[in-house]
Amino acid sequence: MGGGSSTRRQFLATAGGTGGALALGTAVARPASAAPAARSVAVLGGGVSGLSAAHELAERGFSVTVYEYNDRLGGKARSMDVPGTGGGGRKPLPGEHGFRFFPGFYRNLPDTLRRIPFPGNPGGCHDNLVDSTEELFSLNGGSPDLRMPFRTVLAPPDAGSLTPDALLQLITGFLSTALGLPPTEIAYFADRVLVHLTSCDLRRERQWEKVPWWDFVKAGRMSHDYQRLLAVGITRNIVATKAEEASTRTVARIVQAFLYNVLGRGNDGEPDRVLNAPTSEVWIGPWETHLRGLGVRFELGTEVTELEYGGGRITGVRLKDRGTGASRTVTADHYLSAMPVEHARTTWGSSLRAADPQLARCDKLQTDWMVGVQFYLRTPTPVVHGHVDCVDSPWSITAIGQGQFWKGRDFASDYGDGQVTDCLSTIVSEWDKPGILYGKTAKQCTREEVVKEIWAQLKDSLHDTGRTVLRDADVHSWFMDPAVEGLGGPSPTNREQLLIHPTGTWYNRPTAATAVPNLFLAGDYVATDMDLATMEGANESARRAVNALLDAEGSPARRCQVWMLYQPPELELLRGVDETRYRLGLPNTFDLG
Repeated sequence: MGGGSSTRRQFLATAGGTGGALALGTAVARPASAAPAARSVAVLGGGVSGLSAAHELAERGFSVTVYEYNDRLGGKARSMDVPGTGGGGRKPLPGEHGFRFFPGFYRNLPDTLRRIPFPGNPGGCHDNLVDSTEELFSLNGGSPDLRMPFRTVLAPPDAGSLTPDALLQLITGFLSTALGLPPTEIAYFADRVLVHLTSCDLRRERQWEKVPWWDFVKAGRMSHDYQRLLAVGITRNIVATKAEEASTRTVARIVQAFLYNVLGRGNDGEPDRVLNAPTSEVWIGPWETHLRGLGVRFELGTEVTELEYGGGRITGVRLKDRGTGASRTVTADHYLSAMPVEHARTTWGSSLRAADPQLARCDKLQTDWMVGVQFYLRTPTPVVHGHVDCVDSPWSITAIGQGQFWKGRDFASDYGDGQVTDCLSTIVSEWDKPGILYGKTAKQCTREEVVKEIWAQLKDSLHDTGRTVLRDADVHSWFMDPAVEGLGGPSPTNREQLLIHPTGTWYNRPTAATAVPNLFLAGDYVATDMDLATMEGANESARRAVNALLDAEGSPARRCQVWMLYQPPELELLRGVDETRYRLGLPNTFDLG
């Protein structure tokens, strides 16, 4: 990073943060310097960002109440009981909005996981993470499937070895082995990655944020395999955004993060980790218990309808009980909005929006559907020891067999009616293209048709793996998050959507601090170094919001540590040179066009 830059990333390093901390946090939960007189904070939303904020605030002596719309905490990250499925003393089958994983480049969220006690785990809930070891990219059209290890396997031999030539050799070597694309295309893609790695923050934010990933990697000029693997596959199936629209800055940062993770640089663990049991059992539930022990109060089934504003401050929050419909107003010293952007912005009235223009800009942020179905199977079906990417499926389906990772659970003995032995959890990232059974988009299909279509696309993608065949007779039952309603009707809805990242999104994302001195924002839509809408971004945003609140209080309490994505010191000189070149109107040194 060159000197003198006033980029937003550098601003984030100081505003509501503690800079680019590199050492992994190992602190256990303990009260920090207490805020005087137990100042009160209303946290609006009980997802990952809201719970993370409540955790940090409670440790610092604040009186915290969390108001959550659902009857369960955890937001999109929670698991949920499938009604009416438990029998014989077993728990109900575990359902979820969609599976989740914890890349090794996450460092803020893992720090929180370590500080959530779990019986028998010295590292708290963090010890419930287990490694996935491989990925399967399933291809149609006669192309062989790509099954590759996904572990820290490319570590350079010594410090200082991440030179441009070494990076090009590592990237081209890995892609040549894994993907089998033409050498010229692999060389070109490797060069594009190097362009991003050596770009300064100014160029990333002012140039690459405006360029679609499809154009950046010149996908329109490349082979079909290049397009579906390195353009569409990365964007649609990972960030739920079309390659022709996705911001290069966002997509390239994730490529960078995974690359350094595989190289063993600045990471918390292996590139792909999952939990060893249903999420709410080994993370969200213990988290709630711990927070209650710290004095946090929860009001569930409570809808936030308006943030009341007057005299330059938030004066209260208007709430509605979802059970009775009764409305009331609650007050606090500070208000931390941690709801998803599509819900948060409906609570900001015109006078509040006028007080801080960044709130109005949030109307330009876009969300989309990224939700799936869990198939409960009578026969264990571990397709691969990791995630499956059905690259050519019209609905951009990804999946994971969960039973193989739940070593402490006997599925048939612990869940359901005793017949289910595995759960194949899927996610649909494309809800607006026709499927292969009915010729309808996912949103146009009924719930039952969506399930049949997903199953058909899975079978179509996995029929030639040579190892696993999905059999209709193995399907015991299925589950889809009830947040999805009205499928097959004129106006289907999904209350739990995902922020997407078309070009220009970064310019409309707000900071955690607002122009209103007692209002703070957290959530995966808030500007963070992580950038991508993820659990890590949600956690990072909460840390920034709490730090901004502490600054507003003038509190002596220690600030939350905020980890930034890893940047290798070997490339800092080149990034500094690139800043000079950018200011002079010149391209990146390695940008060959």
